[in-house]
Amino acid sequence: MGRLPDVDDAYNLSSPDAVKDLYRAWAQSYDTGFGEAQGYQLPFEVAKAYVAAGGAGPVLDVGAGTGLVGGALQHLNVGPVDGIDLSEEMLAIAAAKGCYRDLDARDITQTIDLPGAPYQGIVSAGTFTLGHVGPDALQNLIPLAERGAVFVISVNVAHFDSAGFAAAFSGFGGAISDLQMRDVRIYDDRADAAHRNDMARLVTFRCV
Repeated sequence: MGRLPDVDDAYNLSSPDAVKDLYRAWAQSYDTGFGEAQGYQLPFEVAKAYVAAGGAGPVLDVGAGTGLVGGALQHLNVGPVDGIDLSEEMLAIAAAKGCYRDLDARDITQTIDLPGAPYQGIVSAGTFTLGHVGPDALQNLIPLAERGAVFVISVNVAHFDSAGFAAAFSGFGGAISDLQMRDVRIYDDRADAAHRNDMARLVTFRCV
């Protein structure tokens, strides 16, 4: 068996095709070999922040992957949850968990039309990170939300400023309200030393 993908491979991606290839290879081992082994707690942090902000269903999970955020939301009695992700293989794992109403393979760097829209909330964990999606895609999410919808978007702190996320959120101006940010650990103490203290910025706001 060859070496399984890891977080360093994910951070070094450079194109949508590379993303698809990586997650096709990673899908079957992602939950145990990465999620559990590395103490990947960001999905649970995002779900808790969504509930704390008054979020309710229906909610869209952006970059749903294998369904870790969806499972956390279900545990917190939030639903229904729909999910989108670039990887069909990851979504197949999510579908088997039974915590989503609908799942679609979509590229959020493009304009998105979803039958479940508009949503009362939009969440995302681990998608706006190194090697993945930049701030321009945020503009494609706003039209999917109802007025007053709650957003909780995690952004890897390592590229929050350099990739232009700070400017992007400021640029929304009157389109959003109640903008708040706080940093949380992406992994717990099970993570490899190199990433044990990696941080994500949880960006919470409402759509006006």
